[in-house]
Amino acid sequence: MDTDCMRGIYLVTGDCPFHDLETVVADAARAGVCAVQLREKTADTRDFLDRAVRLKTILRDTGIPLIINDRLDIALACGAEGVHIGQTDMPYEQTRRLMGPDALIGLSVETWEQVEEAEGLDLAYIGVSPIFSTPTKTDTKGEWGFEGLKKIRAFSRHALVAIGGLNALNTAETLRAGADMVAVVSAICSARDPYTATRDLIREFDNTYPFYHTQRGDR
Repeated sequence: MDTDCMRGIYLVTGDCPFHDLETVVADAARAGVCAVQLREKTADTRDFLDRAVRLKTILRDTGIPLIINDRLDIALACGAEGVHIGQTDMPYEQTRRLMGPDALIGLSVETWEQVEEAEGLDLAYIGVSPIFSTPTKTDTKGEWGFEGLKKIRAFSRHALVAIGGLNALNTAETLRAGADMVAVVSAICSARDPYTATRDLIREFDNTYPFYHTQRGDR
């Protein structure tokens, strides 16, 4: 399982008021996101699959993995590189068995006990969720904040995806707290210019992560 891509700006899809989703994803891919997660909480199965297939086509030959949120059936049907699961979704063991040894599996952690349990799993990353409360993710147990992220970084062997209330203004601080990826929704999806918004985020990542990563040592 190649997890080298698990560094950078990670786009999680959401409402796109100025452009269709395909345009936003294409612009973000052209700008250089490290991964795209398709999250659909209300779409029916056929619409979800149709959208996943369209995004898979956009990302073909880019080297950017498509991660499906929650739905293993959609991930398998569209040929996605991975799936992101929460604590109430299908357990990791069954997810790995169905997705195969090379799939990228991400897992959300909302409590310290879940962080400890994740340490024994073969994950591409753990999603530290949320760093800050946000309208796009309300079904969580509370905020981790930067201090919580630092604590997880000191303990965990996994790549860390930080999500929740993150944007170009706090990307650098998020990386200094230990994140390997900064997951954003509205910072890209709600931007009038998704390409430029993505490039601004990537610039913050490039200016912060390589130096800080060298200082703390490769994990």
